[in-house]
Order: sequence, then C-alpha cells, then structure tokens
Amino acid sequence: MDQIPFLNNIASIAVSISLLLALFLLTVKTTNKLANRLFACFLILNAIDVMGFSSYSFLGDSLNLETFRMSLFLLAMPVFYLYVLAVCYTDFRLEARHLLHATPFVLLNLALAPRLYLAGNIEKQWFVAHLQHTPEMYFSHILGEAQYAFYIIAVLRILTKYKTLYLENYANPNRSSYQWLFQMTMVFLAAHSFVFFRNVLRFTDYSRLFLWVNVVIGIAVLLITCWFVLKALNSPELFRGIDSKLELSKDIHKPQPEATGSQPQNPTDESTVSQIALLKTYMVEEQPYLDPSLTIQELANRIEMPVRELSVLINHHMDQHFFDFVNEFRILKAMEILKDQSKSQLTILEILYEVGFNSKSSFNTSFKKYTSLTPTDFRNSSL
Repeated sequence: MDQIPFLNNIASIAVSISLLLALFLLTVKTTNKLANRLFACFLILNAIDVMGFSSYSFLGDSLNLETFRMSLFLLAMPVFYLYVLAVCYTDFRLEARHLLHATPFVLLNLALAPRLYLAGNIEKQWFVAHLQHTPEMYFSHILGEAQYAFYIIAVLRILTKYKTLYLENYANPNRSSYQWLFQMTMVFLAAHSFVFFRNVLRFTDYSRLFLWVNVVIGIAVLLITCWFVLKALNSPELFRGIDSKLELSKDIHKPQPEATGSQPQNPTDESTVSQIALLKTYMVEEQPYLDPSLTIQELANRIEMPVRELSVLINHHMDQHFFDFVNEFRILKAMEILKDQSKSQLTILEILYEVGFNSKSSFNTSFKKYTSLTPTDFRNSSL
C-alpha cells in the first residue's frame, strides 16, 4: 500500500469531519454554549494539526505560515482543559488570566522567530532543511511532551474532584459527563503514545516505520473524530455540570487539634447521634429520596439544616457519600415493593422509576451492591 496517498485521504476526511462537527457545535442550541464553543475550538485546532499528515500544501509555499500552523498544537491541550472545566462546572467563565495557558505557544514562536520568521530566504531554507536537528525542534518536542503531561494530570485531578463532589451532593445516578470526559482523556492518552513514538522515530533512520506509524495515527484520528460525532448526535444533552463553589466534605470538616492533656473527642457524640437518628427518621417518613433529582442542598432546605453541616454529617460522621446514602433508602423501598405480592404485576422498570432511579443499569448496579442479587432474583426468592 502506498502510504502517502492513503494518508492524504485520511487527513482530508478527518479534517472535513472535524470542521463539520465544529460548525454543528457552534450553531446548535444548548444551555452550555461555552463548553460547545471550546470543544469546537479544540476540534478546529486538531483539524489544523491533522493537515500536517497530508502532503498537500494547504497554506501555499509560505514557510512562516506552515510553521505557525505546526505551533498551534500547543493550544489544543489548554483548550481541552478549559473545555473540561466548562463541562464540569456550570458557573465557569473565561477570564483574562486564562490567556496564561497560551504561554508555551508564545514561547515556541519566540524561539522560532530569529532563525525562521525574521530570517532571509537563504537562511530560512537552510533552517528548514536541517529542522529535525535544530535546538528549536528539540525545544518544541520537549515543551509539547511536558505540556501534554501537565494537562493530562490537571484534567484527571479535575475529574476526580468532580466525581467526589457529585457523589457528595447529588442523588441522581446519571454521571454521563464524568464518563464521557474520562473516556476522552484516556483515548487521548492512548493516542498520544503513538504520537510520542512517532516523534522519537523522527530522529532515527527508520523512515518506512515512521510512515506506517503516521498511518496508524491517521486512522486513530479519524476513528476518534467519528466517535465525537456519534456522541454529539446520540447524546445532545449529555452534560450536567455542578457549582464550582461546592466544597469537599473533607475540606469542610477539619478536626480541631486536641489540646495537650485533654481527652480525645468522640466523633459520634450525643448531638451527632441524635442528628443522624432524626435524619434517618425523616428519610423513612417523608421519603424525599423518591425525587430523582434530589440534591443535598434541597434535603438541607427540607430539614432546615445548613448544607455544610448536613454534608459533614453524611459524608464524615456516617462515612457515606450523599449519593450512596440516598440510594440505600431507594433500594430498601424497592425491596419492600418486590416482596409485596400485591404488587407483583409491576415491572422492574416501573419499580425503579417509582423509588427515584432514572436508569435501569444504575438501579441494577446499586441493588446488587446492597443485596448481592439482581432485582429479578430477589423478587423470585421472596415470592
């Protein structure tokens, strides 16, 4: 197979799909416009980068423009990082300080300026001919790899905090945004391993292997782009953000240091035990868990307790996430219905909606966690 024409075709298809999806994201009506715009920007930057796989000259013979195009890859990960923030937090807004994320991009172009952008034609031609072994190219690769590692770690930290905050403050088991962003990050990490291997091959004599790795990367880019399209079409309302002002319970509850010679404090004193008993009684009698969109803020309002205090009570003193705390009552209610012979005509789907779940997979997972049985097996063993 002739790799060059094949790569040209792959690059053309990937660029076209990316730009069409970017156009869709920029024009579709949605509640989270900023996230869509940032993702569209990310797709456009990747489309510009994928142009480098093609032997066709998209920018004519201008070496300055082609080099500037190549340097734009340093903006892709910062934009992806900002996109993750916009998806996770509903109150996220772009600010002037976010321009600092363009620092690596600016540094690389400043490094290229003396011997490329500002050089004469002869010096420029010599520089391009020896580009792979110039200090500027080494600097570009080191800077790119360091930046990639930094943003992958930063994104994973955001997702870890987001997941914990979601579990501590929401009872809705739908965590599709976390799953989507985590899957995307892992896919990028896997794809980048091929890019890293290709960049190493640049400095070797394995030119044929370099071309084949480019083919693999080109196919991967096309598949990932198609995956983006399918996600956008099948899940137009995929994302549900949270308030960035929410605090982790471990940050809210910071035990005071014990005074010298004093008795250690009992974390389950009478007041705390009383609060836990009252909370459980309210959950059983009033059944607020039947509301599938129940949040810790709404529950705090109902029982007239400060949300910070309720968060500490559940997440620290009861050693449960709010998510698990609420679902436990939902499962107990479901078990009660499943054992009731007068309600044997109800389907599993009807029961899960009745007790506050909105996903069959989440209901089955939670039910098996608490009973070690599927809902159907539990019903059969109870009747």
